[in-house]
Amino acid sequence: MISFIVPAYNEEAWVGRCVAAVHSAMELVGEPHEVIVVDDASTDATGLVARQQGAQVIRVEHRQIAATRNAGARQARGEILFFVDADTLVNAPVVQSALRSIREGAVGGGSFPRFEGWLPLWFRVIYPSMVGIVRLLRFSPSGACLFCTDDVFKAAGGFNEKYYATEDALFAAALKRHGRCVVIAEQVVTSGRKLRAHSFLSLARQLICLIFRGSSGLRNRRGLEYWYAPAREKAK
Repeated sequence: MISFIVPAYNEEAWVGRCVAAVHSAMELVGEPHEVIVVDDASTDATGLVARQQGAQVIRVEHRQIAATRNAGARQARGEILFFVDADTLVNAPVVQSALRSIREGAVGGGSFPRFEGWLPLWFRVIYPSMVGIVRLLRFSPSGACLFCTDDVFKAAGGFNEKYYATEDALFAAALKRHGRCVVIAEQVVTSGRKLRAHSFLSLARQLICLIFRGSSGLRNRRGLEYWYAPAREKAK
């Protein structure tokens, strides 16, 4: 059994496509799977849309991505776990590559996202370099799609619930202490809405504030608008 865990907050516009993409991918992969959508305090139709697409839905009231992911993992029955953001579309090549990596001895890894839609010039300029550096150093590629074995997830302690952001990078670091992690070449597709909603300067300001505040700046939602504020896209 392969478990796909989808944390979601007010994702009625994307979650149906996310769940449908998982089902389509797994039809080609040909292995049993389940999709668990963890509806974290949504005020829209996220849960309803997810159920209509055949997902199991769990309702929580955390408003914290680490705790929401962990809640889904506790309900999962699979030996292999995929953590997929609700605005992300997986595909069969991604799943096949991830499964092959695990069955060849990796404990987990991730996939780089390809962003949909129009993207600001500053991001299009720096993203290839970011990808190259991450591949070279084998850092966590993104929280949009992470995967690991269930036993190593438990051994690593899951996602660190002390933090409201960067929990994906901390989780990847914890996984690496238990074995080999991979960054697969195949890509998922994820929403570019946050990049369209925030300017380079606004993101730089958030980053600088986090640097000065240190890890304490990640222990509540204050100052983490990129992760927790609604993404209101700017016009092109």
